[in-house]
Amino acid sequence: MPIAVVVLAVVAVVAFIFAASSVKIVRPYQKGIVEQLGRYKATVDPGLKVIIPVIQSLARVDMREQVIDVPPQEVITKDNVTVTVDAVIYYEPTDAQRLIYNVANFMLAVTKLAQTNLRNVIGDMSLDNALTSRDNVNVSLREVLDDATDKWGVKVVRVEIQRIDPPADVMNAMHEQMKAERTRRAVVLEADGTREAAITRAEGAKQAVILAAEGVREQAVLEANGESDAIRAVADAERYRQLTVAEGEAEAVRSVYQAIHDGDPTPDLLAVKYLEALGTIADGRATKIFMPADLGASLGSIGAIAELFTGQNGSGENPRSISEPTQTDESVDTKPVD
Repeated sequence: MPIAVVVLAVVAVVAFIFAASSVKIVRPYQKGIVEQLGRYKATVDPGLKVIIPVIQSLARVDMREQVIDVPPQEVITKDNVTVTVDAVIYYEPTDAQRLIYNVANFMLAVTKLAQTNLRNVIGDMSLDNALTSRDNVNVSLREVLDDATDKWGVKVVRVEIQRIDPPADVMNAMHEQMKAERTRRAVVLEADGTREAAITRAEGAKQAVILAAEGVREQAVLEANGESDAIRAVADAERYRQLTVAEGEAEAVRSVYQAIHDGDPTPDLLAVKYLEALGTIADGRATKIFMPADLGASLGSIGAIAELFTGQNGSGENPRSISEPTQTDESVDTKPVD
């Protein structure tokens, strides 16, 4: 009885181990390679898979994108400068069967392949191009590695150059060159700033002179216009004054003339007025007085004037239309009147 129990227990343990070995789980990011008696049988997708233990086996392949760090190595550039270069490779398995059976150690193989092609790519470039054209280096290296790893069931997604380290003396020379370039740029920028400032100041001075000249010109124009208006106003006022005076004198003459006609003067009155006028003349400061040579003729002229006024009153003739008798006056020097 105890022996039968032990046998049953052993059979149960063996059956459990056999069942556990026959059940395999393939995760979503994996592919399964099933081998039967050492030969490839099938590639299975993710999920629960049952195999026959001992006869069949299942190998899982990670299909996610992987990264490989390429160790630093020394590379000689086209201009004979030794630089240290390292890179990073990103790849993605595309065929699990070829990845398992076509390459024994994929990591070592792709690393050595990357190092070899890095020497080839960097060796065809100068140091300046290698430092400034990393994108070209990345693209060239990716294309080479992608073609070489295609038969391994792997796609090289991208290659990134992490560092390109020149020797210390080259680095010092590059630093000096960079410092000199920055100094040159600073000097150029300072010169450009000085030139722009000088141009701006000159433009400001020119504008100030132009504005000042325009102000002087406008001031002169305004002053000339003001003087012209003032002269015109003064001339208009003078003309108005002269016209007014002339009109007043004319009106006074007409009034006197009309008063003489209205008063009907006699010859005796005209003679008296004539003598009064002569007295007025004599009262002046002149050193010479011009008197008619024939005073009787002058008095006769006064009578003729009186008759002229009388005739105008009676006959209505214009005295200005009658010719006055021509008189001959002689200049007589007289003594100054006290």
